[in-house]
Amino acid sequence: MNTAASASLVPIGVRYMLLSALGFALMAVCVKAVSLQGIPVLEIVAARAFVSLLISYVDVKRKGISVWGERHALLTARGVAGTFALICVYYSVSTLPLAEATILQYLYPLFTALLALLFLNERVQRATALCLLLSITGLIVIVRPEFLFGGTMTLPILSVTAALVGAFGSAVAYVLVRRLSQSEDSSVIIFYFPLIALPISLTLIVIQNTFVMPSLSTLALLLLVGVFTQVGQVGLTKAMQTEEAGKASAYAYVQVIFSMLLGWICFAEIPTLWTWVGGSLIILGALINLLWKR
Repeated sequence: MNTAASASLVPIGVRYMLLSALGFALMAVCVKAVSLQGIPVLEIVAARAFVSLLISYVDVKRKGISVWGERHALLTARGVAGTFALICVYYSVSTLPLAEATILQYLYPLFTALLALLFLNERVQRATALCLLLSITGLIVIVRPEFLFGGTMTLPILSVTAALVGAFGSAVAYVLVRRLSQSEDSSVIIFYFPLIALPISLTLIVIQNTFVMPSLSTLALLLLVGVFTQVGQVGLTKAMQTEEAGKASAYAYVQVIFSMLLGWICFAEIPTLWTWVGGSLIILGALINLLWKR
């Protein structure tokens, strides 16, 4: 069987989702590599926002629509929520093994379901309740708090907290996007994220006086953070536009496998048995919530 025939057996939506997962995993590798070279998290966020702002602006102009949209308050709120979620996610990636940081990010479907219940009046189904139980159990298994397991925690509490806050912020941003998608073009919604993230991150850098001049190699990695982010976002958007979007969504969790492999190859990080067990519970809960048909 030739390559073209083999590719045709894989739905286009699945291929785009795999591309998205690889893009986001490579982004995380670049973030961690840059942080190991002494670049502060806020500077990484600013670099990523700058690259995304340029690409998003070109995309909006290509469509011939206004960059400002209609629902300015909600668009700004989406940008603010996404910015602080990104800061937390990048901090967790820079201070945790890639596998653990990626797995904890996948708690966002749990937070999304709860927020949708509160603000979008979406009823919690049995699948969501089971997702809640499995996700919390998986989180406990990975973190192994002292009061349950004795001894010392296997992961730093500040980094775990940042990962959880990042997952919650991502859920807030996702709920806002779902509401905005009823009236705003997707390119405008994407554009507002770096539009808000860039001035916030630059302001915080000035206040904290934490700017570090990057070398040429570090600057290249910072640019790659933005490039791989765009690859991930484009792949995700294309996957969601296909008829088999539901099936394709399940393949987003391949990012965990990519992160484990890249963490091992690039940083000699080997996940523990507790990470495998807890991560499996979290991903199983998310998949049940995604695929369970009433």
